[in-house]
Amino acid sequence: MTEDIILTIPSSLAREMKLPPDSIREELLSELAVSLYQRGIITSAQACRLSELERYQFEEVLWKRHIPTHYSEEDLDTDIRYATGNL
Repeated sequence: MTEDIILTIPSSLAREMKLPPDSIREELLSELAVSLYQRGIITSAQACRLSELERYQFEEVLWKRHIPTHYSEEDLDTDIRYATGNL
């Protein structure tokens, strides 16, 4: 897919949301990113890009919602090799 996908939220629905009007876009992007990440559809890096959050900010959102990060033993081994200069 080479085109951006544009989702349309009806203004009537946006007005009814229990969110400050100036934070609706950010909240919806975050909700979409968290949901897709939790379902294993996108990676944490992709979720960060979608939500427009830094990695630590996205991980904080996951932590507050008690959503586990997808971090395998292979990821840990890679991180250890990187940290010790054994890549």
